[in-house]
Amino acid sequence: MTVSIIRFGGSNCDRDAERALAHLGIDAEIVWHEDGLPAETTGIVLPGGFSYGDYLRAGAMAARSPIMSEVRAAAADDIPVLGVCNGAQVGCESGLTDGAFTTNASARFQCEHVHLRVERDDTPWTAAYEEGDVIEIPIAHGEGRYEVDDERLEELEAAGRVLFRYCDESGAVRDGVNPNGSKHNVAGILGERDTVAVLMPHPERATLPDVGGTDGQGILRGFDA
Repeated sequence: MTVSIIRFGGSNCDRDAERALAHLGIDAEIVWHEDGLPAETTGIVLPGGFSYGDYLRAGAMAARSPIMSEVRAAAADDIPVLGVCNGAQVGCESGLTDGAFTTNASARFQCEHVHLRVERDDTPWTAAYEEGDVIEIPIAHGEGRYEVDDERLEELEAAGRVLFRYCDESGAVRDGVNPNGSKHNVAGILGERDTVAVLMPHPERATLPDVGGTDGQGILRGFDA
């Protein structure tokens, strides 16, 4: 089992993801996007950073790298794919999930700890939690506001494809705890398959005990499911 962490020019959370997965006993390797997916790939991480300097739109250029065709094919074969922060932007831009991530409502880069409410506990990414659990995960982004048209968002919610929402410590979902203005406080969303997920917060930064909290471990254990 080897999780491929795809490095684009400008990725800077690839090594964080590699260390976090290694801490959990999950074999992972960083793969340069021009080299394609290794044959032994059993999981894929699209890591955070600033691929291609976020020119055009965040994630837009990386989404057009040839390797993303391989990622979409792997996702269609139920190989788990997780996009984090810039990787979430790449995931949306490449059609792995609906919607897009755009400039924070504050128009500022924000780096802080936030609380997330687990909306489902029957996916690989949330099997370690219970529905309604509140976890604390850091964010670090300037373009983290999730946007999708209202009708499509209703369909996604009805289909149970919202994975995490920003909330307060008690689990209440409200405007005051939404760090970036995401519609309906959406922090993470599923693709058409439960094995594909993107989220703006960084679970790899809440995995190593020496760095801080460990609430993100359960998300990364989705590669072990």
